[in-house]
Amino acid sequence: MTFQELQPKISAIVADTNTLRDEKLLNICQLLNANIEYYNWVGFYFANHEAKTLHLGPYVGAETDHTVIPFGKGICGQVAESNANFVVPDVAAQDNYIACSFTVKSEIVVPLFVNGQNIGQIDIDSHVIDPFTEADERFLEFVNQEVAKLY
Repeated sequence: MTFQELQPKISAIVADTNTLRDEKLLNICQLLNANIEYYNWVGFYFANHEAKTLHLGPYVGAETDHTVIPFGKGICGQVAESNANFVVPDVAAQDNYIACSFTVKSEIVVPLFVNGQNIGQIDIDSHVIDPFTEADERFLEFVNQEVAKLY
């Protein structure tokens, strides 16, 4: 399924008034994981700005020990500080990478903004080296714009 075909499905999940927010987030993770071949782990992290930590939200994929990540640590922690997308074509070449699994070869993290504040991020791991393009970034920005409506 193309990004264009997925967009209305994302909007429909967000607009569903009979589903709780965390269920909607999980449904989005499941949709992306099932329809984009190289999205092998899809999840959301949410910021606690007072503690300067990220906390794992709904996700689909292998279990992770990384349920709390300090700002600045790993790719997710860096995005919490930079407020910018971070694409890692090859995690083995990244100094500040927190290894989740030996199967993870690349990662993309896109911040989630609500009223101009970075409240979290969507995090995607892939078992393929360098699969992410600018189209992935634009699509994930769209996903986060839709998710922001839930806050």
